[in-house]
Amino acid sequence: MASFKQPLKPVTLETALQLFGLTDPFTREQLDERRRALLAIWNPHRFANLSNNPRKYMQSYKKGEAMTKEVTAAYDLLSAWLDAAKSREDKS
Repeated sequence: MASFKQPLKPVTLETALQLFGLTDPFTREQLDERRRALLAIWNPHRFANLSNNPRKYMQSYKKGEAMTKEVTAAYDLLSAWLDAAKSREDKS
């Protein structure tokens, strides 16, 4: 049985940009739009009606949970990076 329960991978700036499909430079609006789209795709409850098999449902649900956590961690990193870049620009 394949298990989707995996520890959260450490998020680097490069992996966060890949996950969000963004390249530098990007705006807060682009970041927020991609976050909403990714969270809609990976919402664990979205998998409820895809299978009558409880085991398959729980595998999909756990995969959705893991991806939601990964998206949130990547968003936090990219958001902090944008804030730091903005503060550097303001000092210049």
